[in-house]
Amino acid sequence: MGDADRPSAGLLSFVLPVHNEAANVHPLHGRLTAIVEQLGHEAEFIYVNDGSTDESLAVLRGLARRDPRVVVIDFSRNFGHQIAVTAGLDEARGDAVVIMDTDLQDPPEVVFDLVAAWQGGADVAYAERRTRKDSWFKRTTASAYYRLLRRLSDIDIPANTGDFRLIDRRVVEELKKYREVDRYLRGMVSHVGFTQVAVPFDRDERLHGETGYPMAKMLKLAADGILGFSTFPLTVISRIGFLASGLAVLGALYALAMKLFAPQNVVDGWTFIVMSVLFVGGLQISMLGILGQYIGRIYREVQDRPLYTVRSVYRHGEGRPTAGAPNGAARVGDA
Repeated sequence: MGDADRPSAGLLSFVLPVHNEAANVHPLHGRLTAIVEQLGHEAEFIYVNDGSTDESLAVLRGLARRDPRVVVIDFSRNFGHQIAVTAGLDEARGDAVVIMDTDLQDPPEVVFDLVAAWQGGADVAYAERRTRKDSWFKRTTASAYYRLLRRLSDIDIPANTGDFRLIDRRVVEELKKYREVDRYLRGMVSHVGFTQVAVPFDRDERLHGETGYPMAKMLKLAADGILGFSTFPLTVISRIGFLASGLAVLGALYALAMKLFAPQNVVDGWTFIVMSVLFVGGLQISMLGILGQYIGRIYREVQDRPLYTVRSVYRHGEGRPTAGAPNGAARVGDA
């Protein structure tokens, strides 16, 4: 579809991953439906229940009974946020797809600006956080991470952005070809290319519940961003190896000079040797750990397992078991 052919009232798909967000679903859906009515677009709302342990699934099924535009994809277990978004993209049929979380930290009203940018010719309109109501620690670490990622990455990944964005149908079809297991979708979107523009916004506080991204998951996502789009850590290994070797040579020259020219100052003992061995050994273990991260990613890829398993799909409150195709690429049908 060319830029000039973009419909003023085409189908918008909303991909909405859900993990323990029972209290947020109804407020979010109410604001989204109001936005769609003002835009004049047809819409579908694809909620992906990512192994919630609260009442999220029951709330979503009730929503599907009342709104025929709602599709609920129920995972067989928790597969993670990035996989949940992937399942939604696999199902989406819209001329454009809006990806956003269900915690209401990303104001749904930003969709107006995203749609306007899309209709103005952008293939990807990504929401860029101008301000964010998070803790000082999270703001600081996020800022440092994005700076590091932009310096290390082989592609330009915009800073202060999450997965909140609108992407054109053409971009969705390209993204569906990316089936790696350790997924970093905002990096993939940048890798695809096309015309991408930023839409600044102010991020709100979480309305209800707790974050689905504790520190461990944040570190995993950060590692996926760096390891998935940069080979710089592998380059660092060789550089540190050369540095350690140079220091070892300097240490050997220093020890030899002291032995020849100032033997009275040489202290007998094993302290220097032990410290050197521990230092080099620690470097070797650290470097092996970095290599292990890349090897582990290769191992998971060659297993070629499905990305996700769908237990049921609900439309109008009805569900049926749905088997996943290889790589989790199967479309889910009407119940």
